[in-house]
Amino acid sequence: MSASAEETSSQPECWIRAADAVAQHQAVLPREGERVAVTGCGTSWFVAMAYASLREGAGHGTTDAFAASEFPVGRTDYDRVIVITRSGTTTEVLTLLEALRGGAKTVAITATEGSPVTKLADHAIELPFIDERSVVQTRSATSVLALLRASLGEDLTKAVADAREALTRPLGDLPAADQVTFLGQGWTVGLAHEAALKLREAAQVWTESYPAMEYRHGPVSIAEPGRLTWVFGPAPEGLPEDVAATGATFVTDDLDPMAQLVLAHRLALAIAERKGLDPDSPRNLTRSVILAATGQ
Repeated sequence: MSASAEETSSQPECWIRAADAVAQHQAVLPREGERVAVTGCGTSWFVAMAYASLREGAGHGTTDAFAASEFPVGRTDYDRVIVITRSGTTTEVLTLLEALRGGAKTVAITATEGSPVTKLADHAIELPFIDERSVVQTRSATSVLALLRASLGEDLTKAVADAREALTRPLGDLPAADQVTFLGQGWTVGLAHEAALKLREAAQVWTESYPAMEYRHGPVSIAEPGRLTWVFGPAPEGLPEDVAATGATFVTDDLDPMAQLVLAHRLALAIAERKGLDPDSPRNLTRSVILAATGQ
């Protein structure tokens, strides 16, 4: 079994541990009413997007999400900035924390103990039990989101149960698809982007991802037999029928959207296996993006 497969299977238990960790770290997590920014790179950015939507939607306060390289450092009105990074070594994240010194409180959430990010942030939440051997992130990302969802007062009992179901549900003909478009609304837009990234990384699949209501504004043009349109969470009215008319396969269910992401992880692994690829070490990728220093 690949490391990715083992890590994918461990997600329900990691979510329980992450939710339990909230009590230990609640004092440094955003408080209700604070103006918050959440940031990261790649997968961590997509987790930031999901959390920002959930927090603001729950009425806890303005919450913005940015890719670390695009963070508006000139803004001075944030009370707290949450930085998400599995390795704690990503160049753009460290550069951002340097730039934010003396401003808003910064909190780093990482899977790696004692990494550089823990020395630059005002506070660090270290979750070594979610770390991974695979280059491709699975449990580290979903477990951070589990912690953040629990910090908003969410009960993750259903999410955990649904994830266990997602680990055993047959994939049927899904691995035979030659193209997949993932869609979401609200907090699941970030999950749709993350699902697409997983299939690209682990299985070299042509994937796209959009807010669900944007799908009919152009992306539906590539839908055809042999391709999938997969919605995380409830589908907009009429969309299943519109996809059916193209001949593409429409995928959705009532699993918690994070559990649907587990199902997408399994799809990526199944396609990688069919193609003879190593899902742990995708081409052109490393565990962390560390850029060479440039002179002034």
